[in-house]
Amino acid sequence: MGTNKVEFLLLDLDDTILDFRRAERAAIAKTLRHFGMEPEEAVLERYHQVNKAHWEMLERGELTRDQVLVNRFAVLFREFGMEVDAAACAKTYEGHLSVGHWFLPGAREALERLQEKYRLFLVSNGTASVQKGRMTSADLYRFFEQVFISQQIGYNKPAREFFDICFSRIPGLDRSRTVIVGDSLTSDILGGIRAGIRTVWVNPEHKPSGTIRPDREIEGLWQLEALLDQWQC
Repeated sequence: MGTNKVEFLLLDLDDTILDFRRAERAAIAKTLRHFGMEPEEAVLERYHQVNKAHWEMLERGELTRDQVLVNRFAVLFREFGMEVDAAACAKTYEGHLSVGHWFLPGAREALERLQEKYRLFLVSNGTASVQKGRMTSADLYRFFEQVFISQQIGYNKPAREFFDICFSRIPGLDRSRTVIVGDSLTSDILGGIRAGIRTVWVNPEHKPSGTIRPDREIEGLWQLEALLDQWQC
């Protein structure tokens, strides 16, 4: 990568800046009640597992986005023996999810400092309407030069095409001076590796990385500034 200092930061949104797990649980609980199911802990946890598996299938190109958004609810309700309009459920859930936000510890303060030293760009695989609502609620647009959402780009992380399109829209982009920061090995880190840029994995639980190896790891964005200050690669 040479000796270039970092100039361009690509930041993921969910579970990197905003606490998606908390937002997900709140939104799914409201949705389940709306459709006549009590949001017991076992149901909430099972939805989280089903949802995660569906998004990973999207990353691998095995499902379309529309299939992910609807099928996860079809699977969940089928497992619990209920007949529910999965498409209507998906629409209700997105409405709840797009309202409100919770920052991860130290994330907002980190963005305040980082924007003074780096060019910031947001890269997300989330649904456009949901992410726009959450970013507006959290007043996040002011931190980023541009926001890249896969639904609008036409490709999902970790596809190389996603990054190629993003990079083509960033004036002066230099891959040797670019870092992606995110919580997903299969989306953010693998995508960064494929794009030929440096990678920082947000890994608060110190999980093993397996075969996908990030360049660096941090527990949260609150550690990123110090890492970048020291990073001379």
